[in-house]
Amino acid sequence: MGLPQNRLVSNRRLLGTSASPPAVGPSPSSPDGMKIMLAVLVVVIFCTLFYCVYCWRWRKRNAAVRRTQNEILRTISSSDLPLMDLALIHDATTNFSDANKLGEGGFGPVYRGVLPSGTEIAVKRLSTRSRQGTIEFENEVELIAKLQHRNLVRLMGWCSQHDEKLLVYEYLPNRSLDAFLFDTSKSAQLDWNTRHNIILGVARGLLYLHEDSLLKVVHRDLKASNVLLDNKMNPKISDFGLARIFRDGCNRVNTGRVVGTYGYMAPEFVMDGVFSVKSDVFGFGVLLLEILSGQRNGISYLEEHQQSLIQDAWKLWTDGRAKEIMDPTLGESYSREEAWGCFQVGLLCVQDDPDIRPTMSNVMLMLIGDHTSFPTPCKPLRNVPMSAPSSARKSESSLSLKSLNYASITAVQPR
Repeated sequence: MGLPQNRLVSNRRLLGTSASPPAVGPSPSSPDGMKIMLAVLVVVIFCTLFYCVYCWRWRKRNAAVRRTQNEILRTISSSDLPLMDLALIHDATTNFSDANKLGEGGFGPVYRGVLPSGTEIAVKRLSTRSRQGTIEFENEVELIAKLQHRNLVRLMGWCSQHDEKLLVYEYLPNRSLDAFLFDTSKSAQLDWNTRHNIILGVARGLLYLHEDSLLKVVHRDLKASNVLLDNKMNPKISDFGLARIFRDGCNRVNTGRVVGTYGYMAPEFVMDGVFSVKSDVFGFGVLLLEILSGQRNGISYLEEHQQSLIQDAWKLWTDGRAKEIMDPTLGESYSREEAWGCFQVGLLCVQDDPDIRPTMSNVMLMLIGDHTSFPTPCKPLRNVPMSAPSSARKSESSLSLKSLNYASITAVQPR
C-alpha cells in the first residue's frame, strides 16, 4: 500500500533530502555553458597564435644571424689576413694539449704552438662559453688586421672551421710586464734603460691607437698584465677585449656599463660611466708610476699605505721626496733627469679632470723633450674605488689570465 504524497515529502525532509533532483552545472546547450566554452576557445586560440608568432620570429632571427655569419666569413676571407688550416694549428699546438696551454681569459684558452717553419705562435681559441660571438670575432680579425705597429701584438692569421674560431698571434717569450715588475725575484732584470724603453714603447703604441692609425681606438684596459714583452724586452700592447672605436667627431661616450680593471680606470669612468682617449691616458699614468715604483696600484697597496699609489706619489712629489718613489731594486743606477720627468708626466696623466690631462702626443713630447717646461700637476681629490663590488669580484675571479693576454676587439662604438 503506497504512502500519501505529503507523507513522502515530509519523510525526505526529515532525512535531509530534497524532493527535487540534485542541481547540475549548466549544460553545453545553456547560455552559461556556451560562454565558458567560447572563453576557453579564445584563450587556446590566442596562446596558439602567440606561440606561432614567437616561433616565426625566432626562425627569422636565426636565419638573419646565419646570413650575417656567412657574410662575415666571406668578408674575412677577402681580407689580407692569412686564413690558416685547422689541421695545421692542431699539429702546431699538439691538439691543444695542456702542456702548451699558456693561460685563459674571457675569450677562451691561449696555447703556444710551433709551425713547420719553426715559427712560434700563440693561438687564442674561442670558448663555447665565451660571450664573444661571430660578429665580435669578425670585428677582432678585421680591426686588429688593420692595426699594425711595432708596439702592438701582431695578428698573424685566423681560422674558422668545424665550429672552431681561432686567432693566431706572434708568440712573445717573456710574457707580460707584471710578471717581472711585481715579482721581487725578477724585477732586478728591469734596469732603468729597460723600464724607460717600456714607457716610451707603450706611449708610442697608445699614440698610434689614438691619433696615427686609420681608426681612432680607445683601449680601455691598459695595465701591466696587458703589456707583453718580446725577447728583447720591447713592449707590445695586447688584449683589446674592451677596446672601442670612436667615429670622427666623437670624443667621449657615456656608457651604463663600467668595465676594466680597478686601480687603472679613470675616475670619470668609474663614477660617471664616461670614457674617452683621456681614460687611456689615465691608465698610462698609473702604469708609468708602477714602472717607476715597482708597486701595483691595488687594494693591497691601499691597505698597507692607507692611500693609493697615486695619492702617495703626489705627496712624495710635492714634499720634494721624489727619490722615494723609485723601485729599490734600481738602487742609484738610473738617470735622475729621465726618472723625474717620467714621474711628473705620470702625475699629469692621472689628474682628476680629464680635460687637463695631456694627450698622448703631448705625453711623447714631454717624455723625449725638455723636462723643465712641464705644467704643475693638481692634487688628486676624487676617491676612486680600488675594487669591484663583491658580486663583480666573484665573476672576475673565475677568469685566470696567468699573466698572458692576447688581443680581442669586441665591438664598434657608434657615434
